[in-house]
Amino acid sequence: MPPANPAVDTVEVNALLERGRSLSTPVLRAAVDRLAAPMDTVAAYHFGWIDAQGRPSDGDGGKAIRPALALLSAEAAGAAPEKGIPGAVAVELVHNFSLLHDDLMDGDEQRRHRDTVWKVHGPAQAILVGDALFALANELLLELGTPEAGRATRRLTTATRKLIDGQAQDISYEHRERVTVEECLEMEGNKTGALLACAVSIGAVLGGADDRTADTLEAYGYHLGLAFQAVDDLLGIWGDPGSTGKQTWSDLRQRKKSLPVVAALAAGGPASERLGELLAADAKSNDFEHFSEEEFAIRAALIEEAGGREWTSQEARRQHAVAIEALDGVDMPVQVRAQLTALADFVVVRKR
Repeated sequence: MPPANPAVDTVEVNALLERGRSLSTPVLRAAVDRLAAPMDTVAAYHFGWIDAQGRPSDGDGGKAIRPALALLSAEAAGAAPEKGIPGAVAVELVHNFSLLHDDLMDGDEQRRHRDTVWKVHGPAQAILVGDALFALANELLLELGTPEAGRATRRLTTATRKLIDGQAQDISYEHRERVTVEECLEMEGNKTGALLACAVSIGAVLGGADDRTADTLEAYGYHLGLAFQAVDDLLGIWGDPGSTGKQTWSDLRQRKKSLPVVAALAAGGPASERLGELLAADAKSNDFEHFSEEEFAIRAALIEEAGGREWTSQEARRQHAVAIEALDGVDMPVQVRAQLTALADFVVVRKR
């Protein structure tokens, strides 16, 4: 088990994220330019390239973890990082397809400190642009015309199907009083783990790696995804809105059965029982959207008292350890292994 707060080499991590962003963004912009109007403009707004009035913007385009992983993936297979660029862009397109649809389905009005696409441009455009980004992802890979591109596309489409499975599970759980920890982990493995697993194998595939190497890298990415989502679940309740760009208690507002909630309900004891009573009443309430900040704070305090916050923190560290261990199964350059480890460390200490 790694320490509660692994020491993160922020200079190295920022350099890896910036490399992924700088190498993938020109290709990403060119792909978005293929879209018919007004979808090209809507997508540009979503990525932070323009503001709501269409003026150039330096908006937050996201953490760029997936592109960084795709480039490292190529290097892990002994190829140049540039081999992973089409995979990096394809994964980023699928990731943003999911964000556009998730924001609409969840009713999220803020992402990356700005109004979400559906809030600015309407639900129809959010759906259409999301669909278009998914189509572009597959188009970019298949245009390479190589056997490796076909293998990469198959992995991407499988990961996308799992991602959609996870989103469907997430929505269905909102309407259930109880969800088991195992069900929650399965959902988060689909919703987050599958695409991160693809990101950290797709570059290797494009670089000529065999399936055993790609599968082993996927294991690292899958468990890293579970660690990533566990941290996301903590931030979804206790995160600073100034850092996350979302409302306070955002997951509680959406009745998410996230890991802290599920773990707290499974813990037993007075706080767990009281939380269960409140959440059961919430599910039947027609006035949930008008709850006061104090009422959300009470639920968050009960989750913490029942042990849900600490259990989720420990789960993030456990999944981090399993991810790092998986790297032992790939013969890769020492520096690449160190960089994959640094990114994993960053995931469990991030604040947004």
